[in-house]
Parts: sequence; C-alpha cells; structure tokens
Amino acid sequence: MRGPTVFFGIFLVLIGALPLLVSSPAASFPGDKVLMQGLDKVTARISSFEISLEEEVSFGTLRIRLRACDRSPPEEPPESKAFLEIVDVRPDDTPVTAFSGWMFASSPALSALEHPVYDVWIKECIESEPLDAVPAQPAE
Repeated sequence: MRGPTVFFGIFLVLIGALPLLVSSPAASFPGDKVLMQGLDKVTARISSFEISLEEEVSFGTLRIRLRACDRSPPEEPPESKAFLEIVDVRPDDTPVTAFSGWMFASSPALSALEHPVYDVWIKECIESEPLDAVPAQPAE
C-alpha cells in the first residue's frame, strides 16, 4: 500500500510550504483626518467636510467625532476606514448615540449610519502634512 504513504508525504510538503504561500498583510497607515460626505435627505443636498482626530463636527443635528483613521498601504487595494462616534442632538430631546464603530470607504453599506434624515460616509483617510514639510518663505 504505497498510495496512502505518497499522499501523506505530499500532504506534509504542502503543510510545510503553507507559510510561504500565505503572505502576511502589510501594516495599515494611520491618518489624522478623514474626508467625509453627508446627505440631507430632506433637501437632497450633499455636503463635504473634513474631521481631524478627536475633533467634533456638526452636520445638521448630528455631532460627528473621529476617534481613529487608517488607510491601506500602496501595494494593497485602496481602502480607508475610520472609527466614528455620531450623536444625534435634537433641541428638545436628550442626545442619542446614532452610530459608534468603523466605517469603510469601499463599502459604505457594510457599516452605515441608520438615520431618517441624514446619511454620512467616509471618502478617504488622510494624513496632514507636517509643519516642516511646508516650504519656507524667502526672506526679503
């Protein structure tokens, strides 16, 4: 019965080569700003806005705070994701958390805000240019 031994040998070779076949994913790049868009379903107006880390931005009755932002490395398919906390603050009511979690630019419906009046989604996670990257003005 040589057959089972040969198959077992092939199985061991494949298991040994598995780490070589499976590459580890590249690390993501953190960003410090996210570009977003929001839709007011009543007026059908789309607004674009930018949020920095730990900054809170208002869109209608929503207060949106960016907690984290990541983007994929250049060698992988483009993907941006952001961890957002969205609170609905109505004038005569207590604030209600409408969303808290990760939103993905490539799949906005995967993790979406469910609100009767507003839709928001991320477009891209970006990194601000460092201050030393700004060209100096010539002295006069």
